[in-house]
Amino acid sequence: MAAAWVALAVLLVAAQVASAAPVLAPAFLWAPKNYGFRSDDAKQVVHYQTVSPKSLAKSVLEEGGWSNLMCSKEDAQKNVNVAIVFLGSELQSSDISKDKQVDPALADTLKLSFTSSEFSMAFPYVSTTDDEKLENSLLSGFAENCNGGFERNRVTYTDTCTVTGQDVKKHHSMDSIRDLVTSRMGNNPSGQTDLIVFCNGGFEDLDPAKSEGELLSDLVAMLKKSGAGYTILYASQPSALLEKPSDLPLGRYLAEKTNTTKAGLGKCDGECLVKSTLLEGTFVGIVLLIILISGLMCMMGIDTPSRFEAPQES
Repeated sequence: MAAAWVALAVLLVAAQVASAAPVLAPAFLWAPKNYGFRSDDAKQVVHYQTVSPKSLAKSVLEEGGWSNLMCSKEDAQKNVNVAIVFLGSELQSSDISKDKQVDPALADTLKLSFTSSEFSMAFPYVSTTDDEKLENSLLSGFAENCNGGFERNRVTYTDTCTVTGQDVKKHHSMDSIRDLVTSRMGNNPSGQTDLIVFCNGGFEDLDPAKSEGELLSDLVAMLKKSGAGYTILYASQPSALLEKPSDLPLGRYLAEKTNTTKAGLGKCDGECLVKSTLLEGTFVGIVLLIILISGLMCMMGIDTPSRFEAPQES
């Protein structure tokens, strides 16, 4: 009886660990124009490291230039009207290397936005769990790295977000977002940038229901038509179990698939040089080891007599 209870406890612990296991999902950051975020070569940049949502928020602020938009700085150049955080739930890191996508509209929109924008960054490995909502992790990461200069009163949400509060403003349709963008373009003397958090599902009363790719495509089309200055961060928090990843590294596959128009694509970068050097050294070491073992085996196979007979006298 005691053994049965122990086995049951082990199964429960294993189930909890499996449910809390992190799932890798990609994130993309882009802006149609480089609003002074970084140098002109900051296009189609891919970070291969596995990062947490809070580390992603820090990279978006520091390397992606959002600190000039989200943090209160007197000398910051705030020539972007809105910044969008689009949160999805369908895309996993392993889906990047697949030819057949679950949501083709989503893959096409992300690929087109990533390759055609003047400023774009990709994070193929973002480790997410169900312990905390992705919107809460990103916003807390923004607040921590802004050193108290993050103004939450400039943040609005779609009505599918789980945030609560008396001063929280939520959008119930795409028209509400369009009205906010238009108002910021016409009357925004402070030049401050509004942050719109577009949560999974878009809107509660969305009829007919649209896929994640269709919502992102509609949002990008609306921003382009309005003529507003904008930047978008797409991040995914899938709830499904991670499938077996491809043999090809996801980050390098993404770089090879999206940088087809860049010069010097066939050149080997720093990471490639290190891996190729290690591989060459391994092959040379194996060959030398085989030669050494073969020589020793040949020497051991030589059989000489222990004594020689005296020559016979004639």
